[in-house]
Amino acid sequence: MTGEVWIDACATDDIEPEDVIRFDHGGRSFAIYRTEDDRYFATDALCTHEYALLSDGLVMGTIIECPLHQGTFDLTTGEAKSPPVCEDLQTYPVKVEGGRVHLRID
Repeated sequence: MTGEVWIDACATDDIEPEDVIRFDHGGRSFAIYRTEDDRYFATDALCTHEYALLSDGLVMGTIIECPLHQGTFDLTTGEAKSPPVCEDLQTYPVKVEGGRVHLRID
């Protein structure tokens, strides 16, 4: 046992395919994504450039576009993909059990 703590974040149906929602826990905000092929991912909720909420952004495949300056990240890895963003996003492990999405944020 590694002492991992998984947080119940939302129902799988709370996120439409190819979309993102915001999840707040412990004074922090996260973005939870669902790809068109029903895979789930999580990152920090704020863009690393000007700190806009990515939950207001546009998901295109595995790319999240920031709503403020249209910088993009790979939502599966957190990698910054286009200017003006140049700093990667923190990502978090996700698992789906019983129709619920769980994050590990330790």
